[in-house]
Amino acid sequence: MEALRQDDPRRFGRFTALARFHEGASAVRYVARDTASGEVALITAARPELAAVPAFRRRFQAEARTAERLAGGWVAPPLDAGEEPAAPADGPEPLWTAAGYVPALPLAEAVGIAGPLDERALRILGAGIAEILSRVHAAGAVLQGLAPGTVLLAADGPRLTAFGPLGAAASAEARPGGQLSVRLGYLTPEQIEGKEVSAASDLFVLGLLLAYAATGTTPFTEGPAEEAARRIAGDEPELDAVPEALRELITNCLAKDPAARPTAGTVAAELALEGAAGLARGGWLPERLAAAVADQEARVLALEAPEETPETPGKVPAPASAKAPEPVADTAAPEPADGAAAPEPEDARPVDAAPMDAAPVDAALVDAPAPPVDAPASPLEPAAPAAEGDGDIGEDRGTTRFLNTGPRPPQNDRPTTQLSLPHELVAPPGTAPAPAAQPIPPAAPVAPQQPGPTHGGPAPYPPAALPAGPAGPAGSGGGPMVSLPLPPAPAPVPDPAASRRSLLTIAAAAVGGLIVGGGSVAALGSGDTAVATDDKPAPKPRRPLPGQPPEPRWIYTHPASESSPLTTAVWRDKLLVVTSESQASAVDLRTGKRLWQRADGAKGQAALAAGADLVFVASPSEFLWLSPKNGKVVHRVRYTDAFGDLPGLAVGPLAGNSGPVIWFTGSHTVTVKAPKPKKGKKKGKDKEVVRAHFFAYDIVQRKELWRTPVPAGRAPGTPVYRVVVDRSADVLVRQEAVSLTAAEVKAAKGKGSIRSFDQKTGKLLWTKQYAAVSPEAATGGDEDGALYAAVGKDLQAFETDTAKPLWRVEGSDGSVFGIPLVAGPLIHTTERSQLVGAVERESGRLVWRRSTEVPGTGNAPSLTLSGSEKTLIAADAVQVTAFSAADGERLWKFQDIGSADPKGATVSASYRALAAGETVLVQRDRAFYAFPVA
Repeated sequence: MEALRQDDPRRFGRFTALARFHEGASAVRYVARDTASGEVALITAARPELAAVPAFRRRFQAEARTAERLAGGWVAPPLDAGEEPAAPADGPEPLWTAAGYVPALPLAEAVGIAGPLDERALRILGAGIAEILSRVHAAGAVLQGLAPGTVLLAADGPRLTAFGPLGAAASAEARPGGQLSVRLGYLTPEQIEGKEVSAASDLFVLGLLLAYAATGTTPFTEGPAEEAARRIAGDEPELDAVPEALRELITNCLAKDPAARPTAGTVAAELALEGAAGLARGGWLPERLAAAVADQEARVLALEAPEETPETPGKVPAPASAKAPEPVADTAAPEPADGAAAPEPEDARPVDAAPMDAAPVDAALVDAPAPPVDAPASPLEPAAPAAEGDGDIGEDRGTTRFLNTGPRPPQNDRPTTQLSLPHELVAPPGTAPAPAAQPIPPAAPVAPQQPGPTHGGPAPYPPAALPAGPAGPAGSGGGPMVSLPLPPAPAPVPDPAASRRSLLTIAAAAVGGLIVGGGSVAALGSGDTAVATDDKPAPKPRRPLPGQPPEPRWIYTHPASESSPLTTAVWRDKLLVVTSESQASAVDLRTGKRLWQRADGAKGQAALAAGADLVFVASPSEFLWLSPKNGKVVHRVRYTDAFGDLPGLAVGPLAGNSGPVIWFTGSHTVTVKAPKPKKGKKKGKDKEVVRAHFFAYDIVQRKELWRTPVPAGRAPGTPVYRVVVDRSADVLVRQEAVSLTAAEVKAAKGKGSIRSFDQKTGKLLWTKQYAAVSPEAATGGDEDGALYAAVGKDLQAFETDTAKPLWRVEGSDGSVFGIPLVAGPLIHTTERSQLVGAVERESGRLVWRRSTEVPGTGNAPSLTLSGSEKTLIAADAVQVTAFSAADGERLWKFQDIGSADPKGATVSASYRALAAGETVLVQRDRAFYAFPVA
């Protein structure tokens, strides 16, 4: 952290800049404070000379949207983002985003302070990052944002700060003619071979990061720098210094064959079965790192806004050739005790290569001791302009639209990362290729600057010694990265249109001959279209990678012109019936095509099967029986007709159903006349009283079976019941806590009640309380006379008729169980700590327990079993996770993290899952996916 420079902006929207926090290749991060609330934030501001390139702006915004949609857990939530106005005449508007400030150190700096991490810290670090990768990969995307400088270590766990190639860039440079060269310092074996990146590429880089965190160096440093690519592609990693318990897992991550690498979910589970957050409870950082993080937080909170002078205006665009002053402060990077320069983070040492875009991920933790030397960028032919008003802003399809769930491997962003050789560089058949330019010799090494005194605090911590390579700390093998040679660059071909287009070329360290020998260069012009000139046929679709969801049978999107769905239900495994504020509609489960819509079903409750040929929907004013073929109303029973003796009956949510019988509550208001006054007294006022009933109704015979009076609920008066279990002699229900009156809450003394009603007559048989089961506690039951309820952090079984405790399953500290799901001899459990499991009904013996790997805590995932009861689906606010019901094997995960429209609002609705035969329907707001399941 250092003081603001003269040309740094002082204001970003409602935030006032306080200090520079970190300077990266494509952006500068500032500590800032909200002028209204005083909240401290981190501003990520793109370098002005880079932000002037339209393609850069689009990619920057796309990666910011990815961060927003992944917010939560180990990703800091965004607070604000700069507007995207029309560019003014005097230069582009600042491009920035704001996120909550979390005191943390970059991994590279942490290793420099305290040396390699111990095994427990490595497990927490790896599990946290793997949990993020698992969320990304579950949707068929690739992150491409891992680097030692983008992973932070906070007091409660790791954080990730980059969500694509720009965030993890090692170097970025604006070139003449509006061109931009972005270089990354990492390669995976498949990228060296010119193959497509996949989710497994992220796992290779994760293995490199863990090896670096465990040893202070990368496992591919031995040997000449010019052979680094060969070692990455062919040599086995040196992991002798890695803790033995983690060596096999990291070795598997670094497998040359992507198919042999574990999934992110597997890595997270092997490192921390209880999750990174659970393992990190009580602290996880070494004492020196914990002190450094606390010291950083104290200094940040003590920062004051600098006074603005005529020389430091509120907004000053950085000049294109501004010379950076010496740093005046550095909170996170300590000064070495012996005066030697602290080791530079890996991702701060770019490796130059001919501009290419085959490998926009951090691939090999490579270190170039000399400054990068750029190869000339090759212009492309003019790209076709985007259609007016198409809304395309160059979003990274691979990292911001997590909708590709098919059998193909995750694809790169076509405009920015696809290999495509320009027409000018393609030799016609039968002709010799153009001679390649000679490699440019590297410039002389520049001595790293000594960090200056820490701003506003004591002297920084001395760094720990890191393992040196064969050439010593300054030799080719001494750093945590290895340098790669600059490959021959093809001779540039003049393009008169190049000066009129902004080009983005993503280059990575590569091996000589890769570009000329069949690889290619991709550039994104202002027309947002990449020119693909590779004559090779597209690869055949491959089977999904382990952990990825299967190809959906179909995807249905509820029209945006209609109101959002209120309820969804499956009718006889043939129709998906959706109700909304405006209508009810049906979707064919075979094809995903909408068959009909009916306005009469507006605001209806979940549809049910009324016999073999009718769809039953309860609307606010009537019962409807619709034709499944066309939605036509076949029967209609208005509440005023069916319950004429209860004028103004308001029907509550359905409590449950069994076969043709539904149970529901209803209430109406009656006038109770005041009693006749005594002689000489005035007559009292009449009173309006709410009367409530519990009903049983046969939807096939279309008649009421019984009703029984029950206490009215909280205003407006209809109690909300939920059927806990339907038994042969009685039906057990509980009242939802939100509908309890204040008097009922007081009388309950913190305990919930279960009511038993006779199946035939509706007579109230008994009301019982069970130990310390609260009114809000999740509760379930079975036909054999057992009740299962959350008690504190545990799940307890009771004998239903006697309230006698049977067994108890211990839960996670600080968590509670959700509603259990009874299935044969097992009970499937769910917890707020994102643990899903199975226990035996008879004994409560734990059969299995697995984490969904969603970071943090929220509501317990809701559980759904497939038609065969072989697959258990857990749906929460972040993702859907499929488990093998028998042994808990994690099968796949799925996320649809936002609107398909790049400019659309972010979707934050929770997921729902419905079973339909061999299909599970996953819903998130308006989107429905039909996945095949066992």
